[in-house]
Amino acid sequence: MSVDLEMEEILKVFFEECAEGLQAMETGLLTLDASADRDTIDAIFRAAHSIKGGAGMFGFMEISQFTHAVETLLDQMRNGSRAVTPDAVQVLFQSIDVMREMTVLAEARQPIVSAHADAVSTLLAQILGREPPGAAAVTTHTAAAAPPPPREPEPAGWRIDFKPHTSLFKTCNDPLRIFRELETLGPLRAVADVAQLPPLAAMDPTLCYLAWNLDLTGSVLQPQVAEIFEWVDADSAIAYRPLVGAGEDEPAPLPPARLAGTPVPVIGVPAPTVPAMVVPVAAAAPSGAAAPAAGRPAADAGSIRVATEKVDALINLVGELVITQSMLGRFSEHYDPENLESLRRGLTHLTRNTRDLQESVLKIRMLPISFSFNRFPRLVHELSRKLGKKVELQLNGENTELDKIVLEKIGDPLVHLVRNSLDHGLETPAARLAAGKSDTGLLELNAFHEGGSVIIEVKDDGAGLNTARILAKARERGLVEPDVTPTNEQIYNLIFAAGFSTAETVSDVSGRGVGMDVVRRNINDLGGHVQVSSTAGRGSTIRIRLPLTLAILEGQMLRVGPETYVISLVSIVETVQPRQAHVQSISGRAEVFKHRDEYLPIIRLHELFGIEPDHREISKGLLVVAESDGKRVAILVDELLAQQQVVIKSLDTNFRHVPGLAGATIHGDGRVALILDVPSLIGKFLEGASPQVDYAA
Repeated sequence: MSVDLEMEEILKVFFEECAEGLQAMETGLLTLDASADRDTIDAIFRAAHSIKGGAGMFGFMEISQFTHAVETLLDQMRNGSRAVTPDAVQVLFQSIDVMREMTVLAEARQPIVSAHADAVSTLLAQILGREPPGAAAVTTHTAAAAPPPPREPEPAGWRIDFKPHTSLFKTCNDPLRIFRELETLGPLRAVADVAQLPPLAAMDPTLCYLAWNLDLTGSVLQPQVAEIFEWVDADSAIAYRPLVGAGEDEPAPLPPARLAGTPVPVIGVPAPTVPAMVVPVAAAAPSGAAAPAAGRPAADAGSIRVATEKVDALINLVGELVITQSMLGRFSEHYDPENLESLRRGLTHLTRNTRDLQESVLKIRMLPISFSFNRFPRLVHELSRKLGKKVELQLNGENTELDKIVLEKIGDPLVHLVRNSLDHGLETPAARLAAGKSDTGLLELNAFHEGGSVIIEVKDDGAGLNTARILAKARERGLVEPDVTPTNEQIYNLIFAAGFSTAETVSDVSGRGVGMDVVRRNINDLGGHVQVSSTAGRGSTIRIRLPLTLAILEGQMLRVGPETYVISLVSIVETVQPRQAHVQSISGRAEVFKHRDEYLPIIRLHELFGIEPDHREISKGLLVVAESDGKRVAILVDELLAQQQVVIKSLDTNFRHVPGLAGATIHGDGRVALILDVPSLIGKFLEGASPQVDYAA
């Protein structure tokens, strides 16, 4: 291994330890108050000290110098010379955000610049009772002093280069909300950079392709501007330059935060190389959404920390496989028909070892959901203070394990659900007391296994969903006909409609109607589904069912004519033997099946995939009732086969994307079975798409 590769491995360990240290600091601060014990403060101090020492050793002096002030404040708290105050704890929280941002930049080999470092350094210096970093020293010399340097012109505003990550909308953020908040500081001119805008046919409406050059004029301090971008700066490239004179920007970039007198370079956003499009901010329609949690973890680095016992179990199984292979190898060299019983035993051993090996390999990818839950104590702490509410957070089932990929993708939906519960679900202390409740609301995050799936619940004891207001808003928007009386379950599902919101006021937390539809879409993309239950005055529960892993599917095998298909057990509600009397035709085209006072559209798989079934009469087949996004359909098949775990093979990688199919699997006899994508299948069918799907090469 070369020296460079060795250093990369060491740096990787350092950044992992930084992330763990920052998490430990954050967890400790959440329990810190005036009566905090010495051990808690010591643990926070040790984490900060380790980060400072490691950063200095690897040459990340910006991190080391900033953390030095944090360490000094913690040292004074632990030796009793400084009291633990709420203001000091809040500044320490802000310091953790700066340190996290700096370590992410260092790991990405980018200039280590935090937009908030200057302001937080000033706050730390004020608490410590000394001059803020970078302040001019007062001289006591009285003899022939040199003339003071010419004073730099005061900025007439700021030029902000804002390039968000393409996933901006998926985290329920809205650039228009940011622009409107900037307008409260002064006149704003926004110029959109459309260089990355793809052709219309290739455009994904959930991705952000634009960047912006913003000119904000007026006497505005840079920390005021940076505060507006605090929810998106971790995933965006943002640069600030002062404007002087009549709207012309200063050639030199703004000097960033001075950490112990050391200047740091600024990350700039390149100027657009194509003609820009001017967007009048004031005329833009509101469509924003809540921002994600502070302190959001960095993007996936593609590694997993595995417990030693899991690796030991894997090694033992490989040893068992070698023994079994040796046992079976004897039969290829010395075949004896009288030893068939030994051959059967060897094959039985091979089957068992292979199954155990598969389970062990999957366990390596399994991580406890605490990796996702750990962000919520800080989020609830910050947001409850902002909303003026008292909230007790309970985390249950933190050791419940699920696939690393599922864990990463469920993070943002959970953040949005928690923010929604805090903003809309839980009442203010006064309202709770008036309703005969405790002034402190309860928010629960529960995780547990159920029937081969992982269940995650976001539960609160707030006011519950207002079904009358939801229904009135839905009728106002034309989502429900005036003469239709939906069930409570159908009313609850209306909150997942795109753009739907019952909030009377729009805030930077929620209320713009963007987010819940993204939550359900992200959960469906993981092969799961979401359910809502609520009781007026007692609270609401959002229940998410997810597969344990995306590599293995618990499936039901179906046969239609000569072809075998697989459908996820999570999507199946039940299977029924239909009667012809319960089947009706609508306008001679669509067919529906009456099932428990509900009419379900019938999807004939043989028509969808162009194959010949055993029978075309519905009464001679079986109907599989499947559900997605609160919508149910009946899928006509010839026969139900076995239930079994199947290994998912991607069609996109091995063939091409086929609407209605989530992938394929290979049977033991070498035949290929296609896996049905139930959400896509239902969506296409109900939209009235062509009933014929071409999946020929």
